[in-house]
Amino acid sequence: MEAIIISVFVIGYLAITLEHNLKIDKLIPALAMMALCWAVIALGVNDFSQWFDSAKHTLISNLDPLNHEDRLHLVEETLLHHLGKTAEILVFLLGAMTIVEIIDHFDGFATIKSFIKTKSKKRILWIFAFLAFFLSAIIDNLTATIVLISILQKLISDRNVRIWYAGLIIIAANAGGAWSPIGDVTTTMLWIGKKVTSGHLFVYLFIPSLLCMLLPVFIASFLPAFKGEISNTSVRKEKEQNSDSAKMLYLGLAGIVSVPVFKTVTHLPPYVGMMLALATVAIFAEFYSNRKFVLSFNGATPISRESYQSPVHQALSRIELPSILFFLGILMAVAALESLGILFGFASTLQNSMPMLGTELNHTGVSDLVVLLMGVGSAVIDNVPLVAASLGMFSEPMDNELWHFIAYAAGTGGSMLIIGSAAGVVAMGMEKISFFWYLKNMGWLALIGFLVGAVAFMFTRTIF
Repeated sequence: MEAIIISVFVIGYLAITLEHNLKIDKLIPALAMMALCWAVIALGVNDFSQWFDSAKHTLISNLDPLNHEDRLHLVEETLLHHLGKTAEILVFLLGAMTIVEIIDHFDGFATIKSFIKTKSKKRILWIFAFLAFFLSAIIDNLTATIVLISILQKLISDRNVRIWYAGLIIIAANAGGAWSPIGDVTTTMLWIGKKVTSGHLFVYLFIPSLLCMLLPVFIASFLPAFKGEISNTSVRKEKEQNSDSAKMLYLGLAGIVSVPVFKTVTHLPPYVGMMLALATVAIFAEFYSNRKFVLSFNGATPISRESYQSPVHQALSRIELPSILFFLGILMAVAALESLGILFGFASTLQNSMPMLGTELNHTGVSDLVVLLMGVGSAVIDNVPLVAASLGMFSEPMDNELWHFIAYAAGTGGSMLIIGSAAGVVAMGMEKISFFWYLKNMGWLALIGFLVGAVAFMFTRTIF
């Protein structure tokens, strides 16, 4: 039975990796993989000799005393446990996505564009790099990439110039998302899974992540693509900016940033704080929309039918449910492997067979090479299942250096290939960037940044 489940997982994994070749959205194999793995477990429940208790993080090696009903009950309890943990992540992401869409409804991100006054290509590069680095830490790297490329399209009309900026935005956004608990799905998973805390994540990873961004941007600033000035300041005529856009931008960002503070003060799961932040932002969104409707109605100003709709309802209709379902499928499929003790056994084999690099610095018993290979692997395959697997493979306590290194490697390693991160995939779609163009022009920059940041982490972990 274990062989069947592993085969289902491998085939599903390959389908996810090759989604562009197969022309099948990755959420479909993810959901199928989840359902089939748990179905095989339920059908072959009497054949398993061990079970992994995720709540206690211990391996139950003798299931012989349990009868069929007791085994089924154990499976149901485990499934419910993993569904609850997965739901925490999904509800958190739903709240964050909705707040971002509400900000966008009020054209709040247009406020950022007003800060850019220069025409120097090099200065614009540095401005967008720092914006991507810090904005991704607040609203996640995927959303930050979408926002900044949208602004970039309004600033620079020449696509051949824009794609160079887009490539560096991907690297900077992924680096920025690694040091924030809400900056990347993988760091959010580690944070909600009680493997890292927001304070230690910042202390351990801010400097390595900053170097991971700074060095590629510094090298790129000397390339011919960033010499001279841009020839135009706008591609199209801009619509009149919403009078409440700046207010909603600052309110929405403040709401998202307040979530780690809420968790620290109340010790409640992060999704509770995110729901409070969403409710607060939604109240102001409804108030500003109703005020606009009244003023427009009294002033007899013609407005579109869409303006009458609730901004919250519109935001909820635009969030990426396929991504939410993909995370559900992946996390629950990995949970199936974890429950059978497969990941636990694989971790033990991996630790015993890999060479111990940096033993004098690494006290976790896990080779630095293993984590670095996870980072490289995240460029080839999705980093979400890699981190999900690591949660079941390793049992180190909260804020152990291993979890912070995994957060860095999985978050920034995907920058080496354009398909290696959600930020890269969305940029690829928005600017039609070629896989091989990115590999040739950005891959080596991302690799340099990744390695320099990894070396920096190996030193910073000995200081803090």
